[in-house]
Amino acid sequence: MSKEKNNTDLDRRGFLKALGAGSAGAATVAVAGVVGMAPAAEAVESAADKKKKRYQETDHVKAFYRTNRY
Repeated sequence: MSKEKNNTDLDRRGFLKALGAGSAGAATVAVAGVVGMAPAAEAVESAADKKKKRYQETDHVKAFYRTNRY
């Protein structure tokens, strides 16, 4: 009976070792992928976009603020 129990313990140990090694490998690949990424392009805003109205406090927005007590 002790041999069967010992085999089960070894199987569990091997599984946990493989799980840990797989997690470490996945983390390494994820970090390497982030480091190798190109920088994001910045959005360029034209003069017309800068003058354009963006936020308008309409009746719908006021009702939302009133309902949620902002």
